[in-house]
Amino acid sequence: MPGTLVIGADVGGTKVATLAVDVTSGAVAGRRRVVPTPASDAEATVATIVDAVSVVLREHPDAVAVGVGASGLADRKGVLHFSPNVAWRDLPLAARIEEAVGRPTVLENDASAAAWGEFRFGAGRGASEVLVVTVGTGIGGGIIVGGELLRGTNGFAAEIGHVIVEPGGPRCGCGNLGCWEQVASGRAIDRLGREAAGRDPSGAIARLAGGDGSAVTGAAVTEAARAGDDKAIAILAEVGRRLGEGIAGLINTLDPELVVVGGGAMAAGDLLLEPARTACAGATEGRELVGFTGRREGGKAFFKAVLPDFPPSC
Repeated sequence: MPGTLVIGADVGGTKVATLAVDVTSGAVAGRRRVVPTPASDAEATVATIVDAVSVVLREHPDAVAVGVGASGLADRKGVLHFSPNVAWRDLPLAARIEEAVGRPTVLENDASAAAWGEFRFGAGRGASEVLVVTVGTGIGGGIIVGGELLRGTNGFAAEIGHVIVEPGGPRCGCGNLGCWEQVASGRAIDRLGREAAGRDPSGAIARLAGGDGSAVTGAAVTEAARAGDDKAIAILAEVGRRLGEGIAGLINTLDPELVVVGGGAMAAGDLLLEPARTACAGATEGRELVGFTGRREGGKAFFKAVLPDFPPSC
């Protein structure tokens, strides 16, 4: 695959993942590598990305470029201006990586990069209007309109996780109160899990955190829910409901052909996704006229709204 092999790096609030991929076919060369993100230290995060890319580059020296998808406000010049979950502040990340590894480097918001990948090679193939919602530490978004990635004037489009849905609610890393990602992402599962453990120190969630309620994570909540714990099941149902309601608002705004939901929170499976599907279907405008279906496949959820053929007068 000479001339078309590139290295991709996915940089989120908890991990940096790298691999080599052929840009014409989407075929992955070699294996995916994952290392933790030192999210509170921007310089350490840059060094982690450079090291991770360099490892792949040594295995694939014919790679011609690097593509980085990073959480936060990434402009068209490769500068990361801000992220609520990583310590980016006006950092020329593309230039820093390019200088360090000696390959042309392109920077894009991670969720927008995911949307383009799904459109080109994944669930969005054959569709021209696609919404991708990534649910991990926070919530990211990517929007395909007319077969093109929606970037906005500055490149900051689709920051959907920072729509305020609960005024006065939990404080977000962006500085606002009650952003969607604070009630419908991994952070919400973590917070609600800690609160539940505090109320019931002998319960299943607290036990899975070693009796330390402050150490509860979404993984512990999910494990407890899979074991049948009612409190954990209720937490995932609540977060799923808030996720589905938010997706419905985006469907009502954008009228996409397909919604793809992915990210680390998908590890909860249908404990999270079934409440999300139900809430999304119930809150979508004109739901009586829309054939609404949902499925889970390969770690992603697919919500598809299919409109029937209406007479021209409609």
